[in-house]
Amino acid sequence: MVTEMTKYNFILLSGDNEAFLQKLQGVGVVDITRSTKAVDEKSEKLSSKAGSYRKALSLLKNVTAAEFADKTYGDLAENVIETVREIDATKEQMSQLNKELEERLPWGQFDMKTVEKLKEHGLKLHFYKTKASLLDPAWQSDYALSEISTVDGYTYFVVLSDSDDYAFPLKEMPAPDGDFTSIEKKINELGLEMEKNEKHLSELKCHEKDIRKELDKTLSKLDLHLANVSGTKAADDYITVFEGFAPTENETALKEMLDKEMVFYLVEKAKVDDNPPIKLKNNKFVSMFEVLTDMYGRPKYNEFDPTVWISIFFMLFFAFCMGDAGYGLILMLLGFGLKKMMPDISPLVVTLGIATTVIGLLFHTFFSVDMLTWSWLPDAVKKCMLPSQIAGFDGTMVLAIIVGIVHICLAMVVKTYQTTKVNGFANSLGTWGWTLLIVGGVIVGGLALIGVLDSTVTKWVIIVIGVLSALGIFFLNDIHRNPLINIGSGLWDTYNTATGLLGDVLSYLRLYALGLAGAKLGEAFNAIGLQALGDGGAGWIAFILIVVVGHTLNVAMCVLGAFVHPLRLNFLEFFKNSGYEGSGRKYNPLKS
Repeated sequence: MVTEMTKYNFILLSGDNEAFLQKLQGVGVVDITRSTKAVDEKSEKLSSKAGSYRKALSLLKNVTAAEFADKTYGDLAENVIETVREIDATKEQMSQLNKELEERLPWGQFDMKTVEKLKEHGLKLHFYKTKASLLDPAWQSDYALSEISTVDGYTYFVVLSDSDDYAFPLKEMPAPDGDFTSIEKKINELGLEMEKNEKHLSELKCHEKDIRKELDKTLSKLDLHLANVSGTKAADDYITVFEGFAPTENETALKEMLDKEMVFYLVEKAKVDDNPPIKLKNNKFVSMFEVLTDMYGRPKYNEFDPTVWISIFFMLFFAFCMGDAGYGLILMLLGFGLKKMMPDISPLVVTLGIATTVIGLLFHTFFSVDMLTWSWLPDAVKKCMLPSQIAGFDGTMVLAIIVGIVHICLAMVVKTYQTTKVNGFANSLGTWGWTLLIVGGVIVGGLALIGVLDSTVTKWVIIVIGVLSALGIFFLNDIHRNPLINIGSGLWDTYNTATGLLGDVLSYLRLYALGLAGAKLGEAFNAIGLQALGDGGAGWIAFILIVVVGHTLNVAMCVLGAFVHPLRLNFLEFFKNSGYEGSGRKYNPLKS
């Protein structure tokens, strides 16, 4: 849910700004409306410094730390960046030199001074290369030809001539700039320089925590400065007015601090027009999924928090796409393994693993093996599993469509509630009409299918729903507008809704398709493994390798699809039908 905010206007003498903001920073609950970019020389300098620290940390990410490093290196970030720059330049030089070495090696060792002396005596060396099979033996007797080497099927040779009318049946190559030994010497020198720089970089890796600490300090200074310069100067720069927001639940404690500091301030309840920052307040389970909400955008101050719905349906859709109890167990183990390395992500991975295991059992699939074929599994357990066929169709496909319809209907109910809350009932009759028609129609149709309502009652309920919906959709969608315009608008909405809803519902078939693809690929690996097993013996090694590697690859691909597509169904289908915009800004209080 979105936390209620209180708006504050702090009125200070201009010279008291920094001291006051430092006190607010210590409290850690007030979000001062800041500039989001460098606004002066100081903020630009701090921003640039923070960028250097971030770049240095990024460059050190895959570096192995030295066993011991007690030296001090001055500006650590610049040292890291400069060292990496030198390493990259050395690599580029070595790459160029290796190309030259490759060109010179076939010509062996020779002295260019000797070549020049030959020219002084009217003799000239010509350099050639040809396929070894095309080298004509007659050339040895017709020309002063000397073979140098044969490399990769090509023969390299030189011809000595003493006249200007010299001609040879092959195209002449340019003479090499020198022999390969000088290039090798340069490459060895650069290699030593590279080792020195890499050793230096591994020593700098030991100071990674110091760089991160300096980054945090710099960001804190930048945050404080941006908050300071965002104040509105008034009365010939003698006073400054700051606008800030804090959770209403912290109002009492914050007022006590402000009264103690003798600060003059104005307090009022935050309104939508104030564009207050958004702080989400959810239970432990739902808060794990706030990272997904932030990927799209936080709600506006008068919008609903979609995280609770994402937590339910993303988890369900993810498990649906994976659809294998064995893969769910792997995810659970992976989540527990990430507890120390990634403590924020670990609980989410474990939760998704549990959901996948439960849905996998429902779909009776364990490492792509159909559990219904297990004779030792009690019939009572099998009856709890999803039947392979529902009304002649694949059971998981039917379930995917049902889940999609429920998801869209829920989105429409949320939209109706939200629209009524913001605009009032009278101004939301069009939305009520569509929700009554679609959600009401689905409920009545479902009850009729399972035999709760007989055909006569169903017919009259549908007629009543149709009439009431038509009034809202075609005549009362905007009570302040001409009825004829309302009818035209209703017809246009009918076309868009009819075509859009069909596509939205069919989108949920991707849940079935992804689960089916993963299951079939897993079955293929199982079948290949069984073929390799044969009668046992050494075949067990091949069987284990094929099954382990195959299912590992399959899990990786399934996880990727199970993350992207459920996210899409929530971000597009649900958000579109619920009217969610997600244009709020994140709560970012001043903190020390």
